[in-house]
Amino acid sequence: MAMTGHRQRGDRPWLVHVPFAVIMLLLAAAVVRALQYHWREGAALVGVALFVAGVLRAVLPEERVGLLAIRGKVVDIVTYGALCAAVLYISLSIVGGPFDASS
Repeated sequence: MAMTGHRQRGDRPWLVHVPFAVIMLLLAAAVVRALQYHWREGAALVGVALFVAGVLRAVLPEERVGLLAIRGKVVDIVTYGALCAAVLYISLSIVGGPFDASS
């Protein structure tokens, strides 16, 4: 019997949500760090989450990427990469401010 795109009985459809769950766990860790007044570490974790999202979007096939797919593959990868670079640059370059623990 030829496969016509329908799921077979042994498939695990929930696996398509694992990449998004990984990103959400990283973002939850970022929020926890920020709430503990380690906002730079939290912001850096957001950047790491964006990087991981871009890598997962690049290596996973379309049918397994789940909610990480927003637009086309190239647009998603470039967008995740640009946002990662911006967030990491900002989080690692800003000194002082109301959340600085050293002041």
